[in-house]
Amino acid sequence: MPLLEETTLPQEHPTTVPVVIIGNGPSGICLSYLLSGHKPYLDTSTVHPNPILYRKLQETKHLSITEQELEYLSEGLEGRSRNPVAVLFDTLLHPNADFGYEFPPVLQWRRDKQQHIPHLVLGRATPGGAWHAMEGSMLTISLGLWMELPGVNYRDLTNGKRRDVTSDRATPEEISSYYRNYVKLKGLQKNFVDNTYVTSVQKLCRGQEGEGLENRPSGQGERGVGDGGNEGFEGNKVECLNNGGGGALWEVRGYQQVQNDTHVPFSLFAENVVLATGASDSPVRLGAEGEDLPFVFHSISDLGLALSQRKLDMNSDPVLIVGAGLSAADAILCACNSSIQVLHVFRKSVDDSDLIFKQLPKTLYQEYHTVYNRMCSQTYTNVAPSASNRPQAVSIASSVCAKMCPKPQLAAGSMAGNASVGLFPDYTSFPQHCLVSFQSDMKCLLQGNNSLKAFKISMALVLIGTNPNLFFLKDQGQYLGQDPTKPISCTQNPIDIHPYTFECTKEPGLFAMGPLVGDNFVRFLKGGALGIASCLLKRLKKKGTLISNGENNFI
Repeated sequence: MPLLEETTLPQEHPTTVPVVIIGNGPSGICLSYLLSGHKPYLDTSTVHPNPILYRKLQETKHLSITEQELEYLSEGLEGRSRNPVAVLFDTLLHPNADFGYEFPPVLQWRRDKQQHIPHLVLGRATPGGAWHAMEGSMLTISLGLWMELPGVNYRDLTNGKRRDVTSDRATPEEISSYYRNYVKLKGLQKNFVDNTYVTSVQKLCRGQEGEGLENRPSGQGERGVGDGGNEGFEGNKVECLNNGGGGALWEVRGYQQVQNDTHVPFSLFAENVVLATGASDSPVRLGAEGEDLPFVFHSISDLGLALSQRKLDMNSDPVLIVGAGLSAADAILCACNSSIQVLHVFRKSVDDSDLIFKQLPKTLYQEYHTVYNRMCSQTYTNVAPSASNRPQAVSIASSVCAKMCPKPQLAAGSMAGNASVGLFPDYTSFPQHCLVSFQSDMKCLLQGNNSLKAFKISMALVLIGTNPNLFFLKDQGQYLGQDPTKPISCTQNPIDIHPYTFECTKEPGLFAMGPLVGDNFVRFLKGGALGIASCLLKRLKKKGTLISNGENNFI
């Protein structure tokens, strides 16, 4: 991503915004909906199947959920998220969904314009985030119903489309269209600024004499961006909200890409910043030798491009796919459907209980279980001797591997096995193998079973997950993690937050939601919106701060 030099950013008269949301995917969209004065109440015509939760909801049915104590409501609930508010909101929107039921929500939504909190949602493309970049022909893991946001039924926008009686999954194209239309239907466009790239987020303390904002020109933070800095933000208006002169502000800098690839810089002050960037920014790398060679890729879209450009066909050398998740499975399906031979390498055993395939019902995810069955049955050790002209393993003394990989090795001179053993004609799996290196002659070096194996390949796809790219934060946000000594990882080291407000434990006024806090499914990331909106509304009410009448006055 091209970055604008900081020296070119305007320094005079930044605008102050109560809330800036970085990321316009489903997390940012849902939060914008709640901050725009939409409040969830118990629908008294419904009954929640959990009698304890239902009794709690009835106790304060005159109050919106955002006004209630989320910790009290969440107590005792169990679900497939580590965040209790995510489990709470999910069971209110989709009661007993994990048991296969499709009960209606127990919530009704009411608009209170006096409860609108001015905010901006900054995104690199149109609303929908990373969904716009995903392959359009594949199906989502979650049911389409679970991908919907509050107040707009997913099926209403997709003409009630169902593929068969056992599946109600959607394509990324359908989901991205739903999110775009959702923003329009709910009148949220004025809160969204598209094609914006945030390059810096820094905390500025105010209210301390001689420091921070006290050194800025009089009136700063109450006027528009300097010349050229607010072009492209026309129509996005936020009324300044004074927090009493104390506390801290955040300075958000970046640029907006407009016509002719022109970069228009901007600078904002925000009283609160929400990180809703998702997890698809930076692919996880193996760190293997040769990983930067031109035939090694980290996105399934590169496979699709190679196929569309006819760089691969059934006579090509195999495609190497590294990883045991759903992205790897999608790549395998794509290659096999095009009659491209696949070598599939992954570190886990096929019996590992953590494999995602073991958590997916066969009736809903038949294609993924087809891949899993191949992983189990078409392993390299099971293949029969063959005179096939397909690539065969090259025997290499394991003493070489002892220098490159820390795993225990056989004594020097042990060989990789019978080099005459070929591969399955369409797909061969290599469980409990690791990739040692890529070679410039289009070969890959694999280690497993105390030996090395080399294969000639046409291209390699390393699909072992993605990590968020928080380059715009100090130390790339690493200090915000549950383990501050390690980089932020959506699965291994999410941002450490207060469980009921989603505020970062190490940075007051900075919030995080979605994959950044471990909620990787749309179904659960909506809980972050509930927690953050509830927190901000209660704080503003406690301070006696007047809320906007619903109009954003950004300029």
